[in-house]
Amino acid sequence: MKFTDGYWLMREGVQASYAAEVADVRVDKDRFTLHAPVQHVTRRGQTLNSPLLTVECWSPAAGVIGVRSIHHAGAAERGPEFALHTEPSHSAKITREGALLKLTAAELSLRVDTAAPWRLDFTANGRVLTSAKARGTGFAVTGAGSHYSLAQLTLGIAELVYGLGERFTPFVKNGQSVDIWQADGGTASEQAYKNVPFHLTNRGYGVFVNHPGRVSYEIDSEAVGQVQFSVEDQSLEYFVVYGPTPKDILDRYTALTGRPALPPAWSFGLWLSTSFTTSYDEETVNRFVRGMAERDIPLGVFHFDCFWMREYQWCDFTWDPEVFPDPEGMLRRLKEEHDLRVSVWINPYIAQKSPLFAEAKRHGYLVRKANGDVWQWDLWQAGMALVDFTDPDARQWYASKLRALTAQGVDCFKTDFGERIPTDVVWHDGSDPERMHNYYTQLYNETVFEVLSEARGTGEAVLFARSATAGGQQFPVHWGGDCESHFGAMAESLRGGLSLGLSGFGFWSHDIGGFEGTPTPEVFKRWVQFGLLSSHSRLHGSKSYRVPWDYDEEAVAVTRDFTRLKHRLMPYLFRAAQQAAERGTPVMRAMVLEFPDDPACHTLDRQYMLGDDLLVAPVFSAAGVVDYYVPDGTWTHLLSGEQVQGPGWRRERYGYDSLPLLARPGSVIPYGESDEAAEYDWAHGVTLRVHAPVDGVTVVTRIPAPGARDSSAALFRTTRDGDTVTVDAEGVPGPWQVLLVGAQAEPGDTGSSASAERTALGTLLAVSAGTAHLTARLTGS
Repeated sequence: MKFTDGYWLMREGVQASYAAEVADVRVDKDRFTLHAPVQHVTRRGQTLNSPLLTVECWSPAAGVIGVRSIHHAGAAERGPEFALHTEPSHSAKITREGALLKLTAAELSLRVDTAAPWRLDFTANGRVLTSAKARGTGFAVTGAGSHYSLAQLTLGIAELVYGLGERFTPFVKNGQSVDIWQADGGTASEQAYKNVPFHLTNRGYGVFVNHPGRVSYEIDSEAVGQVQFSVEDQSLEYFVVYGPTPKDILDRYTALTGRPALPPAWSFGLWLSTSFTTSYDEETVNRFVRGMAERDIPLGVFHFDCFWMREYQWCDFTWDPEVFPDPEGMLRRLKEEHDLRVSVWINPYIAQKSPLFAEAKRHGYLVRKANGDVWQWDLWQAGMALVDFTDPDARQWYASKLRALTAQGVDCFKTDFGERIPTDVVWHDGSDPERMHNYYTQLYNETVFEVLSEARGTGEAVLFARSATAGGQQFPVHWGGDCESHFGAMAESLRGGLSLGLSGFGFWSHDIGGFEGTPTPEVFKRWVQFGLLSSHSRLHGSKSYRVPWDYDEEAVAVTRDFTRLKHRLMPYLFRAAQQAAERGTPVMRAMVLEFPDDPACHTLDRQYMLGDDLLVAPVFSAAGVVDYYVPDGTWTHLLSGEQVQGPGWRRERYGYDSLPLLARPGSVIPYGESDEAAEYDWAHGVTLRVHAPVDGVTVVTRIPAPGARDSSAALFRTTRDGDTVTVDAEGVPGPWQVLLVGAQAEPGDTGSSASAERTALGTLLAVSAGTAHLTARLTGS
């Protein structure tokens, strides 16, 4: 929200007041409170008839400093609030030298000169990261009587801003006005399904605004060189989170707001959907599943979209008896005959025609208006109402309906909607409607995730969620919502996913082929490549099916080959998933996250890193031409073995059997033995693909066991010393292989027994079970 009219004036009807100086300080153990008048006070009379801001400063965790500015403190505290995870053992240090006051939390410090004009400096390692200056702390009132608390933090020259949730507008947020407000706006507008009041910059820090309601951002827009954020409230609280690297920032931010759960291994396989408004029954489902098997395309999950229930009755959690007369038998057959998991669509709304409407109304489980009426409208479902998840009894009632489905054999839920939440309502627990608008999705997804954790066990719960807010990363997976079916929508989807990853979300997916409309064969095949090189992969549409044979035979081959490639990459991908659960590092990573010291990577949004070591540049053209950037070093194309020298831009043309998929210089990529499914013993028969090993460097490769939260199971250390490459293994359950990509080699003479074979990609050395040491001598390149 903009308050000023240019640099000098305020907008009509707006009066703003800003902290001008420090009147006094109160220090209490590991925090301090500043009292700040909004004018420079030179005589006693100026203390009358003028506001005094209270500014509290403290640290909840190492490398994190909180600031809360308060105008009037008498407002009642009404929820909801984000659940924050502080460090009980952490204690900030406060020092005072004359007028200089300093709060230090590990490497990050907040410095205030109490004798100077108002200024909060956030510093680390001897440099100022950002500051709240003359207009940095304050409030504004409008002629309509609204009161806004606001803050401004400086941006340095060439400082770029990222994040704020899954946003489909330009990846770099400088110059944008952004409202953190849930909306069902598709992927082609400024609205977003997943709004997160957290941003980070390429200067080594992030900022989390701890307010679940509407947070309005002006990023290098209203005031150039400033990030301004405001809330319609009497107070504003934010946390500055230090890195210094982007990964460190996400580590500290997700430690504060919640780590992503680790999804089950099977969820990384290919999901196939009925699509939305298409016609389908059990025979259609069987035709799809048989068709995939006949074409040798491994399938992991089958998803039933909305019309598994009767029209006008969403949600009644009951299979349409005319279409699916034997749901338990159908689910049993899908599992026994095809080894599939099953997902079904749900939303948090109850249509008036649903028998559950009267039941929920009778018990008071539906959100009400101030006069006691149930809130209803006809948008989406006729006469629909909302389940009031602030009522513990309503949550248990809703959960009981889901438990009945898990008992039938349902393995996971697509938790759709949760964005269009009204503000003219009364919540069971007295929550503020403005604050609950964004937060509703957190209660919704949490309720469903808890049911799945209870029914399937820890580590087996997974959602396919559309809406989210800060902390929602704890309940993966999230997908990008309703996009069109063309190359532009494919690119905007990727922008949204990369922004979400920089907002603390570890796992993300999208509708392969696009949702609205029907993709051309060219779009479908390129989207399949992108989708199967994403965290999670689902074929889904609106009015048309997404089975690959509906497009052409080449689409079948592309789907088969890239599904099988993803399965072979599972030992690599699941380790990346563990990193998301351990530190909040997303599986799909914006280039700036991996290469913060390369300025060329700071604005890239049409390519990404998949885990630590794979660069993916999806093709966004029917002609197959792609422009992409390669960072410094010798990179290796994963599919062809071709070596590419960076740094620099490349323009290349690819057929549908390939795309830019490059292994990082010196990387060791583990390839699983099986391509039949996502979940198998990844360490047994694994092949370590060694790419341009660096002399004198040891690379550690951990191969987890499916479902393991730790990094045990198997461990390899690969070292190059001159023309000798050695690999030491620990905990490997069977035979294993090493592929020296692009190199000629022979087994070394240090006692290891291995057979050597020249392949199109390089030299393959195979060792038997029980071998813990391999040496190879490079003989050429």
